[in-house]
Amino acid sequence: MPSGNDGRPLLLAVSLLYEDTHNPRTEFPEESIAELAEDIRKRGVLQPLVVHPADSDGRHKVHFGAKRLRAAIRAGLHEVPVVVRDLPADRYAQVAENQKRHGLTPLELARFIRAQVDAGDSNATIGRQLSMNLTAVAHHLSLLDLPPVLDDALKSGRCTSPRTLHELSKLHANRPGQVHALLASEADITRASVSAIRSAADEPAPAEPAVSPSDKLIAQANAACDRLERALGHIKPPDAGTVAAPELVALRSRLESIATRWLQGSDRQTPSQAER
Repeated sequence: MPSGNDGRPLLLAVSLLYEDTHNPRTEFPEESIAELAEDIRKRGVLQPLVVHPADSDGRHKVHFGAKRLRAAIRAGLHEVPVVVRDLPADRYAQVAENQKRHGLTPLELARFIRAQVDAGDSNATIGRQLSMNLTAVAHHLSLLDLPPVLDDALKSGRCTSPRTLHELSKLHANRPGQVHALLASEADITRASVSAIRSAADEPAPAEPAVSPSDKLIAQANAACDRLERALGHIKPPDAGTVAAPELVALRSRLESIATRWLQGSDRQTPSQAER
């Protein structure tokens, strides 16, 4: 491993560096990269990247500095300053470094929290490591299960407050029309607008026309399909050329079996039964 005895960062070719696939930052807006690249053209890379020791191919994984690496490549640099450290894979440290620099998006932070939960960390541990209270941790996790209309509002930047989106998601379950109306309007999506919907929800609702049992079942089935679609979206597909995991094969078989049974049942119904 090369090292500078004078304490200065090393210069390494960008071809010898690669990004950590588990980096909590997953979004690199084009405008942000272009702005940083222009600054690097003028001033160079002022803060060295932190990289792991070289692997068997002589390449270094970037621990801190993926955005700087992308911008440096955009700026046309062939070498960048780095500090080589034999660090453990500390995901929380990566989050802290990103938060200090540019901040992760709420969705990036939510995905990180979900990954740590799946890895066995409790909400209390995650909150302690990220200096967040348990309510904030729960609100971020709820971003991964938003109704499609609220998910669109989050990803478009219309509303990025985890707390506001969490409250809107709860209201959407009982008052979807009012939530859709708010999103369709040009009004700001704030806690005040959420409170207005909640106040309206607390008022006695006008009598609604009777809904047939079959219509209720169809609505429940559509809601279940929405939840299934979101869950499937979180499942990472197998890489090209690899064999799907047994769990994915079993899941696909189960879905096909459900669809087949439903279609066979529909074919056996009389026209009047199908209409009902």
